[in-house]
Amino acid sequence: MRILLQSPVKGHFLSVFSRFNRDLFEALKPPGIKMDILRFDGSKPGDIVHIRMKIPIIGVQEWISTITEDVEEENRAWFTDTGEKLPSFLRYWKHRHIVSKNGKSSIITDDITYRTPSLFFDYLMYPVIYLQFAMRGPVYKKFFSQLPSIPPAEVNESLQQQ
Repeated sequence: MRILLQSPVKGHFLSVFSRFNRDLFEALKPPGIKMDILRFDGSKPGDIVHIRMKIPIIGVQEWISTITEDVEEENRAWFTDTGEKLPSFLRYWKHRHIVSKNGKSSIITDDITYRTPSLFFDYLMYPVIYLQFAMRGPVYKKFFSQLPSIPPAEVNESLQQQ
C-alpha cells in the first residue's frame, strides 16, 4: 500500500529539510499513543530511530527504523527511513520524507509504503495510517512558520554581516 500526503510550509526547502530533527519528531507524535524515544540518531544514512509505543487495545510495541537514504538536489531533498523491527501489525515500512522547493516556500511530502500480514489488513489499516500522517500538516505548518525563504547558507551570511 502507498500513501502520499503533501503539506505546504513556509521556508526555503533546505532550511525546512535541515530541521527534520528530534524536536520535530517529538512534535509529530500521534495523539492517543504514548511514545518513548529510546534512540534518535538523526536523518543520515545509517542513523537509527528506536521508539516504544503503548497503543490502546494492542499494547506495547517497538519500532526500529534505519535511515537508508539522504539526498539533496537543486530543488528538493529527502531522506528515507526503512523499518527494521516493526509493530506486530506491520510487515514492511518505507517512508520517504521529501521537501521540495515551491517558490519561496516548500512542500513536505510524506511518501509511505507499507504492508501488513494480509491484503485485507492492508486496506483496513489504510485510513488509520492516512489519518495519523494527515494530522502532521498543521504540526508542520506551525513548526516551520518562522523559517526564512532563503537557503541556510545565505541566512548565516546575512547574520554575519549585521
